[in-house]
Amino acid sequence: MRKMTLALTTLALAAVGFAVPATAHASAGCNAAWPGRDGNVRAWKDWDCAGGLLGVTAGNDSNWSDGSGGFQGSAGNAASSVMNSGYVGGKDVVAFYYFSNYSGGYGCLKPGELYVDDLTRDHFTDGHSMNDNILSHQWVTESACAAGSFIS
Repeated sequence: MRKMTLALTTLALAAVGFAVPATAHASAGCNAAWPGRDGNVRAWKDWDCAGGLLGVTAGNDSNWSDGSGGFQGSAGNAASSVMNSGYVGGKDVVAFYYFSNYSGGYGCLKPGELYVDDLTRDHFTDGHSMNDNILSHQWVTESACAAGSFIS
């Protein structure tokens, strides 16, 4: 009986040990920042939707470094995580660009992907890292994005 109790206790502790990290991760960062479908695109300075919100908008922004639009001034070349909480249907994919005025390489974020919590994993279609390199974005249809341009 003692061996059975010890085995069950060990098994229970092992199960708790595996469950705690998954639960802790699910309640932090981008998961906690998710607002639901509100029609916007967002970007943060640091990974996992932390370090300060750089901007939020339902529209396009041709220059994240200028003084107009949802992303302004220091938002240009500063994003390390992005979110697509746009409405599903039509132009529901966000295309992020390496240069202003929707030019240079790009990376597309589908609405079903929700967010990218670490842009160091992703590259624009021209090969540049997306981390700290976004200067514009626009809403497009999925068919406007080339194969291999989708980020996650």
